[in-house]
Parts: sequence; C-alpha cells; structure tokens
Amino acid sequence: MKISIIGAGNVGATSAMRLLEADIADIVLVDIAENIARGKAEDLMDAASLIGHGRRIEGTSDYKLTENSDIVVITAGFARKPGMSREELLNKNGSIVTSVARSVVEHSPNPIIIVVTNPLDVMTYAVHRETGLDSSRVFGMAGALDSSRMNLMVARSLNRRVPGIDSLVLGTHGETMAPTVSHSKVDNGALSDAVAPEKIEQVIQKTKARGAEIVSYLGTGSAYYAPSAGVFKMIKSIVEDKHEIIPSSCLLSGQYGVEGIYLGVPARLGKNGVEEIVELPLTDDEQTLLEKAAASVRGQIQLLA
Repeated sequence: MKISIIGAGNVGATSAMRLLEADIADIVLVDIAENIARGKAEDLMDAASLIGHGRRIEGTSDYKLTENSDIVVITAGFARKPGMSREELLNKNGSIVTSVARSVVEHSPNPIIIVVTNPLDVMTYAVHRETGLDSSRVFGMAGALDSSRMNLMVARSLNRRVPGIDSLVLGTHGETMAPTVSHSKVDNGALSDAVAPEKIEQVIQKTKARGAEIVSYLGTGSAYYAPSAGVFKMIKSIVEDKHEIIPSSCLLSGQYGVEGIYLGVPARLGKNGVEEIVELPLTDDEQTLLEKAAASVRGQIQLLA
C-alpha cells in the first residue's frame, strides 16, 4: 500500500504520522517547499523504532516519487487570511489543486483521491473535473470532522464524555453545513430525547463556529489534529475494506434531490472508494438546509476559474 500526501503543512504531516504509527502504508510527503517535506519525513522516520512500525516515509517536491500511489490525499492550499475574499481564496486554491491533480494522475493513473483543501466541496469538484476519474475515486474529507465536532459539543452540553454519542453533519464544510438531528444519537437513543431543544440549537451553532473558534485560539493557522483524524478514519475504512459509513463530500447524481455537485453525505467507504451514497430520510427542515448547502456550492462553482 502506497499513500501520497500532497502538502506538508500541519494537516498533511499529522495525517502522515497517524498512518505511519498505525502501520497502514508507506508514505510520500510532497510539498513545493522540498526541505520542509524532507525535514518532517526524516523526523517521522526517527520515531519508527520508538513506535515500533516498519513503514517508510519520503519527503520530496518531485511527483515522480508518487508513482503508482493507491491513495492520494490533497491538503495543499492557502488558508483564508484577513482581507481575503472567498472568491480570492477559491481561485487561489482552485489553481493549486488543479495543478496538483494534473501532476498526480500523470504518475498514478487510477488512485483514490481524498481532498482536504478548502473550500472543500468546490475543491473536490475541481479535482474530479481535472482528473476525469470516476467519482467513486474522488471525494472530500469534512463531514467526518464536523460530525466529530458535534459529538464533542453534545458531550459538553450533557457534561459527559464523548463515547456513546453519534452525530451526523451533512451539507458543506462551512456556514451551510446541515446537522441532522433526526439521525444523531446518544447511547443509541434519539438526540432530541437526551438534549433540550434550546441546547440542541446551541450545539449546532457551536459546531458551525468550531473551526473559527480554534483559529482564534491559535492566532495563526487552523485546526489539524482533528482534520488529520478524519483523513485517517476514511483511509482506514478504505485500506481495510471496512465498508464503514462516513460522511464525505461526494458527487451527487440525484441523491437527496441534488445533481452534479459535491456535497457532504453519508458514504460507504471500501477498497474501491465510495461504494454507496446512503440516502437517509430527512425532516423537511433538514432537507431545506441541504438544499441551501447545494445552492451555496453551485454559486461557488460558478466562481471557479
């Protein structure tokens, strides 16, 4: 198993660490700043005997070393900076991921590609458009992260620990995310039976604001421990062919009444990528939220150069 991670920033490097320490695959860490990629790769290799794995990681700026990758994770791109419009971010990162996608498929004809670069759903669309790969092999990581964040917010509202809480967030990775209360559970019971309505609304708002909250604490940069955990969870289901249902940004072809765009939905992940988009019954309010998310993504796609 060979996995290439494009982008040696915090999300990319931490994803590499998780995969190595779980003995999942050999890794190629690619970055335009080759010395950063090499330095992080060498540091990770120094830990091999301490952790007890026999995997290898190589840092490079040369896509030739990614040849015949089974899975490629794209984390490369800019974070939004003060004064930068969403359109500017979209076009800057759109240019980056398009170039990356072109280089990836030049050396790996049929990989599974997981996109992490923001704005997530539009960047995943751009990678699919550029590569021409089957949509089952190009999808994005965000729903896993947002659902995990909601799990924590529910736990804190109940003053308890996270195990036993299972939330589901669909839609976009952003302001139009669509938490689905009807499919969120606490100890296998309905979330609405465990948490008062006003507290559920607080949970939803805190979940939506969670990324910005972490950025405000860090001062520079954004979250990476939890995003890398989302990448790891998806890859583990693929490599081990677990068929686990994980919210992912997938190309829809009529599911949930949406067609032709990428949007966060429940997806069954296995060795061939997205094996199934799972359609769940939604309440009218949840369907409306999902349609708003779809409209947002369509608007951003129109801005994509």
